Amino acid sequence: MSLVTDSPVHSSSSDDFAAFLDTELDSKSSASSASDDEAPNQRHSESAASSSPDQDKEAEEDDDSDFQNKTVKRPKVETVEIVEDDRGTTSVASLKHNPEASFSKEMCTHPGSFGTMCIVCGQLLDGESGVTFGYIHKGLRLGNDEIVRLRNTDMKNLLRHKKLYLILDLDHTLLNSTQLMHMTSDEEYLKGQTDSLQDVSKGNLFMLGFMQMMTKLRPFVRTFLKEASQMFEMYIYTMGDRAYALEMAKLLDPEREYFNAKVISRDDGTQRHQKGLDVVLGQESSVLILDDTENAWMKHKDNLILMERYHFFASSCHQFGFNCKSLSEQKSDESESEGALASILKVLLKIHQIFFEELEENLDGRDVRQVLKTVRKDVLKGCKIVFSRVFPTQFQAENHHLWRMAEQLGATCSTELDPSVTHVVSKDAGTEKSHWALKHNKFLVQPGWIEAANYFWQKQPEEKFLCQPD
Repeated sequence: MSLVTDSPVHSSSSDDFAAFLDTELDSKSSASSASDDEAPNQRHSESAASSSPDQDKEAEEDDDSDFQNKTVKRPKVETVEIVEDDRGTTSVASLKHNPEASFSKEMCTHPGSFGTMCIVCGQLLDGESGVTFGYIHKGLRLGNDEIVRLRNTDMKNLLRHKKLYLILDLDHTLLNSTQLMHMTSDEEYLKGQTDSLQDVSKGNLFMLGFMQMMTKLRPFVRTFLKEASQMFEMYIYTMGDRAYALEMAKLLDPEREYFNAKVISRDDGTQRHQKGLDVVLGQESSVLILDDTENAWMKHKDNLILMERYHFFASSCHQFGFNCKSLSEQKSDESESEGALASILKVLLKIHQIFFEELEENLDGRDVRQVLKTVRKDVLKGCKIVFSRVFPTQFQAENHHLWRMAEQLGATCSTELDPSVTHVVSKDAGTEKSHWALKHNKFLVQPGWIEAANYFWQKQPEEKFLCQPD
């Protein structure tokens, strides 16, 4: 088996590459080349069955060691014909054996491996380098140079089809799950309202008895995924384990139209308790991330669109310290047309439009992170904010997260009152600055006004967040 210059191992074709590897590994090796004929009886064909993606890491380690114990045969060079479908993704059209060519191990740059065996020449390699892409195919590891090459190749292809990358978190972003044992008495009615697992495309509330779990899809999620797929190559990236991630992908994408093999779990990450784009075969300059947890993306905050958390179940509210009834206990839910996903879809449309239609730089020199900053700064543009009793005494105001959030949204923040101030943000209507705001007909709002603008990416009506006298 070999991968030639236009290898299909890239993000938008990771689905096809997984199938390609299965075919290659399941098939027997071709006849030895002329240089190997001197000892034909000592050669053995190899095959490796593809394994289910949700087996644990212990099994992966066992499989890796199996590679080392097998006899390695020098394969002949194959050429892979790449074609593009109407969505802009590439796929393996055919494999053609070239009887004229032979491959030298000395010439191989070892772009990737299974365990310690090079995927091109079959040589056993010393040590490990590069990054593991187990979600594409179990045991696959790619070298850093190959990752760079594949990202560059795929980027050009996606840009031609006016697509970017979108990384989607699961829990509290696209859906909310709870263990059955954690459901409250006020939620028991839900057990009689679950949808069939036989046709999940028509439902949004599912009982997963084999996992002792119930899952609720966020309102508007199916429309969101359909619309977003026209603009983005999409990945799932969750801190849940692989088995959970795959089950959620089945609920969200039963026809495997959007994600297919592009489902990344905590088992695939390279850093504990962190998510990273090192396991995504996409250029950072073309990646957007939707997640409810900012701290999960410490190295990629410039790519992040922070989502308002979806707390449908009571256990979710308790997890984050909210002492209130959940949406399920209130027998309520987010709005389809005005909820978080509907609002964020508008933001994604705007970013996509600016990136492809309004920037002056050459297409390959554009950076979606800069577009994200520009769109964000329009949210509170023209607002000048003074805070009153929002920060702890002696706290450096400029370092508070609300101050920084307001500035990122385009507002100007100040510690001093003057006629140009438009908003006083306070938790107490009795402060001197609050009285000044009321006297001079300025907006007196609670801190939630800034947070809501940050989540919805648009300036919110002040009357919904007024700071009222006790």
